Amino acid sequence: MTKKMLFSVLFYFLSLQMAVAQKDTLSIHLNPMFADVPLVLNKTYITKNQDTLEISTFKFYITAIEIHYADGSVFKEEQSYHLVDIADFKSKSIALPTTNQEISKVVFNIGVDSTASVSGALSGDLDATKGMYWAWQSGYINMKIEGKSTSCKTRKNQFQFHIGGYLQPNYAMRTIVLFPVKNQLNFAVDASKLFESIHLSETNAIMIPGKKAMQIADLSVKMFKIQ
Repeated sequence: MTKKMLFSVLFYFLSLQMAVAQKDTLSIHLNPMFADVPLVLNKTYITKNQDTLEISTFKFYITAIEIHYADGSVFKEEQSYHLVDIADFKSKSIALPTTNQEISKVVFNIGVDSTASVSGALSGDLDATKGMYWAWQSGYINMKIEGKSTSCKTRKNQFQFHIGGYLQPNYAMRTIVLFPVKNQLNFAVDASKLFESIHLSETNAIMIPGKKAMQIADLSVKMFKIQ
């Protein structure tokens, strides 16, 4: 066998292996939006309440991912904690090994459960150096969104929303249920939904668990939709 033929055979088997791997891998793609347009950090947008703003930071946890199939079986990802950072392209895709069964729905949480919040120093996306951990009293920040707006009468017109809390009545984790079509897992994450009930001139800083944080947590469910 010549070198050329050997290379052709090796290339064929490598391509076959890649095709099988792609066939057996399911990826959730999270596409940041602001209303009907792609969200770009530090770009100007206008909210439903006519506040002009720029978002500089947008991070949130996707956890406890479940893939429900049409035959009634369910895939549950183990140690399912993913920090999605809009500034990090790779974090917006979550690869999950699976089969080619028909998917009926996808279930996941936005936020970190109480068990992880009180477990102390953790690694990976739960590492405290990621800037998403308060302390054992308050646990993880489920979602962090920061930026500036001329409506904010604050230093440098900044707003800061750090949404979290793992103890009742301020339990901030929320569950998302989506029903994909033809196994297409492209989900829009519409940040404008967070500002529908907020006037930035009045509310521009939420940094601890509480009633206002729970209201934002409720709004976070509305961010996700099939794209």
